[in-house]
Amino acid sequence: MEIEKLGGTTERLYRLVAPLVMKPCILRENNNYPFKTSMHHIWFIAIEEERVVGFMPVEIKDKYAVINNYYIDKDDPDLLAALLREVIRHYAGQYKLQSVTHSRHLSVFAANGFSIIRPWKLYAKMEHRQQETL
Repeated sequence: MEIEKLGGTTERLYRLVAPLVMKPCILRENNNYPFKTSMHHIWFIAIEEERVVGFMPVEIKDKYAVINNYYIDKDDPDLLAALLREVIRHYAGQYKLQSVTHSRHLSVFAANGFSIIRPWKLYAKMEHRQQETL
């Protein structure tokens, strides 16, 4: 598997993720919330055998880098952890890293140095503990 990093408005990003983000089954996994992007986003795309198996968009907001509206094929915890490690490696020391995390993924985020700062019904807002290096 390779992880490709793409700007939020690049043509390649649209070609890679459009077939997924328009599928009703993928939208249902995201609680029917639409996927968003902008020039303030960087997307980490996991590709295996020429197929997108996951993605993790990160939006830069002031001093924060925020993970939100990610997709992981079959909720694979190893794939999720690999994308998280890449995001952490990329942003460590530059921004405070936060996430809007699906409840079903809380344990994977916690194992990668995130703590809950605000629980919600279907999600939790989490923040990465910067002093830990993964």
